[in-house]
Amino acid sequence: MPTETRHFQAYRGETPPRFVNEAELEYAKILDYYGVPWLYEPHTFVLERDGDGRVVEAFTPDFYLPEQDLYLEVTVMKQSLVTRKNRKLRRLRALYPEVRVKLFYERDFERIAARYGLRKAS
Repeated sequence: MPTETRHFQAYRGETPPRFVNEAELEYAKILDYYGVPWLYEPHTFVLERDGDGRVVEAFTPDFYLPEQDLYLEVTVMKQSLVTRKNRKLRRLRALYPEVRVKLFYERDFERIAARYGLRKAS
């Protein structure tokens, strides 16, 4: 897992981000390069609670772009393995219709990587 905590110009968080995977790091570099203000995992949305009110399921999008009021979720999993993530996104949209979120798939990253000469995250 990457632990790069370089200084980002457009990052608006309090503490340096610690990315879970290389794809998140690469997207952060793109946002930063273009000067797009962003936060890393700033909010967790509760999707389900049990009978005692404990959180059973939640979703934390990878990035938040405050100027666009938009959350971004990055996945480089194979299309056949993103069913669970898509289900969570549908649930989030049903419970929080005011929240704007965009899921970037592996194919989206491949297009961006090819365009900007980035390495492909695995």
